Amino acid sequence: MLRIPISETRVVILDWLKDPATHFPHPQQHGDPVTDGVTSDAVAEKLGVSRGTAETHLTVLTAFGLLSSKDMGSRTFYRRDESRISEVSGMFEKGVVRLPRPRTAPDRQTARR
Repeated sequence: MLRIPISETRVVILDWLKDPATHFPHPQQHGDPVTDGVTSDAVAEKLGVSRGTAETHLTVLTAFGLLSSKDMGSRTFYRRDESRISEVSGMFEKGVVRLPRPRTAPDRQTARR
């Protein structure tokens, strides 16, 4: 059985990245949110957390293949990997994947919409 460390915050990030133009409307200095993805700075600002905290969430999502990353200059841009998300979704439906039971209280950060 495959276990994926997911949190409410990571689900919110995945949801925002479904439509980055809507959720990250402020122009980025480099890259297009739709074609290139968004930076950890943009995610951190929207979550109201430090860049390091946002990078941790993005790194976990990338490690599981739910996001792809692209380096442009000194920045890394993140976007959803729709084919992998579809694959993981199918694994949930078949019961191959399950979410671990939380050991501690849920994330304290409340995602701003």
